[in-house]
Amino acid sequence: MNADLAYLVGTAIRVYTYLIVGRALGSFFIKDWSRGIPRFLYEVTEPALGLVRRFIPPISGIDFSPMIAIIALSLLSGWVTQSVL
Repeated sequence: MNADLAYLVGTAIRVYTYLIVGRALGSFFIKDWSRGIPRFLYEVTEPALGLVRRFIPPISGIDFSPMIAIIALSLLSGWVTQSVL
């Protein structure tokens, strides 16, 4: 039972990480985030990225919040996996 829960949480973290990567890559190409998939990416990832941005604002116009959020999610995923084993 615990292994199934860990797998589910790990999968959810992996999917969220992919969404953050998609948003970060999209920021180079997408100008209008008001509809469709860009809006979905923005609305789903902004709570986590906004939280990181509150503590570490963009430096010289470079937003490090996606990278920091991915590192935090990776650490969380490792912690969940290790706690089950």
